[in-house]
Amino acid sequence: MALSALLASYDHVVLDLDGCVWVGEESTREAPDALSELRAAGKSVAFVTNDSRRSPEEYVRKLWALGLRASLEEVVTVGAAIQHVLAERGQGNGTYVIGSPAIFRHVAESGQRIVNGTERAAAADLVIVAGHDDLHFAELRAATQAILAGAEMIAAGRDRTFPADDGPWPGTGAIVAALEYATARTASIVGKPEPQLFFTALDRMGPGRTLVIGDRLDADLAAAAAAGLDAAIVLTGASTRAEAEVAEDPAPVAIADDLHALVVGS
Repeated sequence: MALSALLASYDHVVLDLDGCVWVGEESTREAPDALSELRAAGKSVAFVTNDSRRSPEEYVRKLWALGLRASLEEVVTVGAAIQHVLAERGQGNGTYVIGSPAIFRHVAESGQRIVNGTERAAAADLVIVAGHDDLHFAELRAATQAILAGAEMIAAGRDRTFPADDGPWPGTGAIVAALEYATARTASIVGKPEPQLFFTALDRMGPGRTLVIGDRLDADLAAAAAAGLDAAIVLTGASTRAEAEVAEDPAPVAIADDLHALVVGS
């Protein structure tokens, strides 16, 4: 197999994970072969995700389990981006966290003091919001109280859903929407559609032409445009062909049924 003419024209490829490389616990059609072809052609690769539920190490293990060779340096998660942003802040009255254990670790390693489960929760001056599988109403209540008392809200992203084996699941954006509605405050976003994840990936890959491949018009395509990058859309996740074909400002440079079809043209 040989790379498609489109992929041959780029030096680097940034791959979204959910809905592009895999859906739920299964890789998309012949995704391992597509990745092997990219590597054989000398393309550098980064894996980028707005999914905040796993640590970078867990993503590497999942990639290998699905037959996709990857290194820790190649995985850029929204949790790592949140840690970078928080590390530049001073420590205030504490941080309330909605998120997975991975997000708690990133926040703690940034130097912030986590106040979940303490009397200081409602007095936190920062609330971090990231989707996780065990969300409870009590988390929304505590975050709402802190935000109404003046806490800043920083969120992993605005993805409404993410693709799973049994269909779409609510994403971080659903939680953010609830908190923004309850508080009439607007969250600052670290993940897509903001460009920070792609800037981090570019720092790791170096100079050269870069193509973003993802499944979401509102996240992958928009974030690529914000970072000044081209983007292609695959139809294994959130977007339909009809939606992708009418997208403009920005428009994708290509639309394909899946990653393998985009990379090798079949």
